[in-house]
Amino acid sequence: MIHKNVITDFCTREYIPQIHQSAFIHPLSAVIGHTFIGKRVMVCPFASVRGDEGQPISIGDESNVQDGVIIHALETEHNGKPVETNLVVHKAKKYAVYVGKRVSLAHQVQIHGPAYVGDDSFIGMQTLVFRSKVGSSCVIEPGCILMGVSVPDGRYVSAGSVLRSQKDADALPEITDSYPLKDLNKGVVHVNTSLADGYNRINIS
Repeated sequence: MIHKNVITDFCTREYIPQIHQSAFIHPLSAVIGHTFIGKRVMVCPFASVRGDEGQPISIGDESNVQDGVIIHALETEHNGKPVETNLVVHKAKKYAVYVGKRVSLAHQVQIHGPAYVGDDSFIGMQTLVFRSKVGSSCVIEPGCILMGVSVPDGRYVSAGSVLRSQKDADALPEITDSYPLKDLNKGVVHVNTSLADGYNRINIS
């Protein structure tokens, strides 16, 4: 399901989602309002990308939004004025949620803006990212909670961790050749871009 948002005091314009023709949006998912979906993005069944409160939401090329993922955000506008504390910045542009290129959002992840996920990062199953930034080339293992922190590039977060302190985030271990999940995201991206290509060829909608 793809449709525009309604006009409210926190979203004073109608927006139709901007979706690249090579992306695949499963008919059992929802993409709503002020959203940008890049090339070869796979949006799986029961995922929700809802740019009708906090907005805009951007998902970069070759990323995947797996089954049951929720992407939503706190209001970024009130009576036509921006709510700056609920925005993140990428290359001088402001977003409610920014997801970079070749990012994997695994099953039932919640990305609740303001939030930022850098290129080539893997966010594991049932993880929550809220008021946080995940750098590039990171692995967030399943079942984590990130609130109010910035994870540096090239780090991993162990399964089930709760991160609410920047001191703890700065002390996260670096991904090295010995880390068993270091290449996980490459495989997941390959699978999901291939699925997007394939489902577009057969036109199941």
